[in-house]
Amino acid sequence: MKFIIQRDRLVQSVQDVMKAIASRTTIPILTGIKIVATEKGVTLTGSDSDISIESFIPKEEDGNELVEIKEPGAIVLQARFFSEIVKKLPTETVDIEVQNHLQTVIRSGKSEFNLHGLDAEEYPHLPQIKEENVFRIPTDLLKMMIRQTVFAVSTSETRPILTGVNWKIENNELTCIATDSHRLALRKAQIETENNESYNVVIPGKSLNELSKILDDSNDPIDIVITENQVLFKAKHLLFFSRLLEGNYPDTSRLIPTDSKTDVVVNLKEFLQAIDRAALLARDDRNNVVKFSTFESQLIEISSNTPEIGKVVEEVQAQSIDGEELKISFSAKYMMDALKTLEGTEIKISFTGAMRPFLIRPINDDSILQLILPVRTY
Repeated sequence: MKFIIQRDRLVQSVQDVMKAIASRTTIPILTGIKIVATEKGVTLTGSDSDISIESFIPKEEDGNELVEIKEPGAIVLQARFFSEIVKKLPTETVDIEVQNHLQTVIRSGKSEFNLHGLDAEEYPHLPQIKEENVFRIPTDLLKMMIRQTVFAVSTSETRPILTGVNWKIENNELTCIATDSHRLALRKAQIETENNESYNVVIPGKSLNELSKILDDSNDPIDIVITENQVLFKAKHLLFFSRLLEGNYPDTSRLIPTDSKTDVVVNLKEFLQAIDRAALLARDDRNNVVKFSTFESQLIEISSNTPEIGKVVEEVQAQSIDGEELKISFSAKYMMDALKTLEGTEIKISFTGAMRPFLIRPINDDSILQLILPVRTY
């Protein structure tokens, strides 16, 4: 194998596939990056058997030559060393050549590295996915949907299914739901589907986090293919595979209250900043709790009290408060996580009592909803 390639494109592709490579793995060859050169260009692959990422660099793009293939072939190189080397090479182009016994020479300007390669034949094959049922979504919308839900997945392995985000597709609508049983995030969007298939799958939160780091902020469509145990995201020169979590996701619709006793409309930014300040004295993990009280004069009081540190009280003017007066306590961190995903200037918070879950939504937008369970402090 021998080819010459633009360094910047190589660095970008290496960084993308590195996101799938684990430092410790039971399959030693998976600590490497698989590089395949064909007449069409160069393909890099990284995998940790949960996530696999394939990045393709075409021979030319927009009239610019990116790769010159001298001799097709394939090799697996140690990812950690290869990625560091490529980043620090001195010139614009890189010359990569595999010699006998898998010895790989990497040249750029006056520097030359020799790496011991591994046989690409031994690298596990990527899942073969039949692309029968594809649905499409703009890249920037997908990134936003991930950001607005993935933070609420569980970090504890006691219920593995909750470490993923539940994706439901029905009637050309995608609904993403995440919960760690103390809070819940839900986001819906219309999507394009080829045939009106419905799905209900759970994608690991870790996979979605890595995916959103790789995707750009364009509104180019991304193709998504779901099979029994895999999901494939297909962007222009990128394939991202993730395994799905096994098991049934709990029915969260029962958690979401339909009625409310107190509705509060407030300015999103002011409210977030007030919670942020109240949280300054609620630093202790166990006691990251702020209290929220409503008063008749459209005022909200937000306070936090940590006996050994001190206390803070702040008043926020609400746009409106309807219903019963209320005192409730909740985690400041959960509230800030939820508020940071919302857009717009005003939000509505609907309470059904001091010990029942409450909902946070932007005004006039039904596509997103955040739910938080209060904390018992009285």
